[in-house]
Amino acid sequence: MAYRLKDYLYNDKLTKEQNILMDRLYKLRMSGMAEAFEKQLLEPNTGLEPFEVRFADIVNHEWDQRESKKFKRLMKKASLKYPAADLDSSIYDPERQLNTHVIELLSKCDWIDEPNNLLMTGGAGAGKTHIACALCITAMHQNRTVKYIRANTLLKESDHARREGNYFEYSNEMAAYDLMVIDDFGLMDLDIEKCRDLFEIIESRDCRKATIIISQIPVSGWYQLFGDSTYADACLSRMTSKAYRLEFPGRDRRVNNGN
Repeated sequence: MAYRLKDYLYNDKLTKEQNILMDRLYKLRMSGMAEAFEKQLLEPNTGLEPFEVRFADIVNHEWDQRESKKFKRLMKKASLKYPAADLDSSIYDPERQLNTHVIELLSKCDWIDEPNNLLMTGGAGAGKTHIACALCITAMHQNRTVKYIRANTLLKESDHARREGNYFEYSNEMAAYDLMVIDDFGLMDLDIEKCRDLFEIIESRDCRKATIIISQIPVSGWYQLFGDSTYADACLSRMTSKAYRLEFPGRDRRVNNGN
């Protein structure tokens, strides 16, 4: 016989008292502990292990489940272009000419807490976005909030929020992420209004949160992207003053891979 209590499906292999305890664990939103506890109750050799070992297994199962759920929420919010990216051995390929010392340093994520920025420049298909996403995933595994967004999309959303009257809320949301990735910087039109919106976002994060800027254009050419010299000076000062730089001089990996 099996029937559902309020939060738990009754298990006829357990005693009434054990089923009630399981149901209470679910009511307390400790499903991980409940699952591990039920497994122990049904395992005939469980009693041979010390209580501390069995209890640690129950607690660790709950911990791991919560961390997994938290990571999934962070990943969904981040909207990464490459959600499965990782820092594999390809970064050491001599043809890519990457500064692996800097990449290894960045993978520790201390720069996010300091906070510093990261400017990634190089040709199309060189792997800039892939490595940026890998760094984001590492940061999220350490419970940091992340947002990936293309520069053009960021400016469109800013303009839409301003016209809809909720720019304050949108600006606060963009300012709050521990790490923000602005991709395809330079592939957008920066008129005076967009210069203003970009400045306000950069300013809101300056010295508070870390930002990655990805561009095909060398940093030396960024000034010419702005439609207003005052905003250009203000934005670039904040973007470059405390920033690591990572250049990608290698060839287009999409072409090399036949894609």
